[in-house]
Amino acid sequence: MSTAARRPFALLASVSGAMIVALDGTILLVAQPSLRRDLDASVAQVQWTSTSYLIAVATLLVVAGRLGDRYGHARLLFVGVLGFGAASTGIALAPTVGWVIALRAVQGVFGALLQPATLALLRLAYPPDRLGTPIALRTSAIAVAAGIGPVIGGILVQHLGWRAVFWVNAPVAPVIAVLTLAVRTPVPERTGSERLDLTGTAMLTAALAVLVHALTEVPGRGWTAGSTLLELMGGQALLTTLVLHERRAGHPIVPRAVARSVPVTAAMALLLVISAGLFGALFKATFYLQDSLHLAPVATGLRVLPLTALMVLGAPVAGAALRRYGPRHTACVGTALVVVGIAQLSRLGPTSPWPSMTVAFAALGAGFATVMVTATGTVVGDAPPGCAGVVGGLKQTAMNIGPSLGIAVAAGATGATAGSASTMSLGLLPLAVLALLGLIPARLLPRHPARHVPPRQPAPQGRAVAEAGERP
Repeated sequence: MSTAARRPFALLASVSGAMIVALDGTILLVAQPSLRRDLDASVAQVQWTSTSYLIAVATLLVVAGRLGDRYGHARLLFVGVLGFGAASTGIALAPTVGWVIALRAVQGVFGALLQPATLALLRLAYPPDRLGTPIALRTSAIAVAAGIGPVIGGILVQHLGWRAVFWVNAPVAPVIAVLTLAVRTPVPERTGSERLDLTGTAMLTAALAVLVHALTEVPGRGWTAGSTLLELMGGQALLTTLVLHERRAGHPIVPRAVARSVPVTAAMALLLVISAGLFGALFKATFYLQDSLHLAPVATGLRVLPLTALMVLGAPVAGAALRRYGPRHTACVGTALVVVGIAQLSRLGPTSPWPSMTVAFAALGAGFATVMVTATGTVVGDAPPGCAGVVGGLKQTAMNIGPSLGIAVAAGATGATAGSASTMSLGLLPLAVLALLGLIPARLLPRHPARHVPPRQPAPQGRAVAEAGERP
């Protein structure tokens, strides 16, 4: 089967793999109250059903991408989605909340294996100048999955109980796994340069675990708590040590070609701050709608619906804009829309008309879709040869840490009064500034769209490695 003939299978496997993770993330939110009552769990234990997953997935994404670059991304997606489904089935059968927490961590491990592979498959199947459309479709699919998750979860929990939301993955995961068998991407040749640096891997995993845990605990402990400051300083120390180690390592966990790529690093920084701004604003707005305006959860979801709709509709438009105007201009427009949306939300009060909120959420959705498509296309399209998996892992890491950072900023700015109308503007101001910082990395993205460069004749191994390392 030719490369062109394999593209639909690669696209379908990528989209479905990304959707199962996005759906699982939002569907659980509806199930947690029922889970707590059924298993007689504490609030802290219920929170750990999400925290254990987040820590596991965020700390292993880069490592998983590195493994995919070495052993083949279709293999990683196959193993990851089967493990994800198996862990989900185990959670549905769990007798205690302790088992749920442990199996959610296991599910996070397999989620980390499959997520970078969903992006890397697109990079292997499509040339850089044709990545815009498949990435836009993937972004729209993620938005649909995230948007319908609470609806499906509510129906399942109401009629079948909380365990039903985990049974959903049991029949879906094997279907996706079988689909990956049709992709048949070539398995990379194993060379000495692809050996995994175990010391760097351990330091990266520990640093991300400490930082993610610190951020997820900020809403409850605050930024100035001794434990928060200690964890943040510990994570920073580990990252600094990792950077020093990576400079001397013969086989760094993040290849030097990736670390030196300005488009890749700028795109990841952009995704980090924009996702922080969006999810922090959603966290603040949800409290505002339910605690200040006293709206029911369903009514709250309807108010936020324009965000999901504009993400779905805006992603294809962003793909077209990316091809015509290039990453730099498209990303700047998307960033500006997110800032405008957050600023509009900050002006809302109890007497504000509902169209004002609709416009704000629509701007957030359109802006986030634009940034997602542009930054993802840049990360995947500009990935140095043989590094599609590791850059996909870095991208997913930014997308996992960003929301935790945004929620921590929103909660830290308003404290226990997160939902009061009087603190709405105060809580969103730091998030608007954070999103505005996205213009800095956006300006570092390439000015012109990626162009397909026909493959060159194989170069001697030493020269090929040198060229990969010199790529900007």
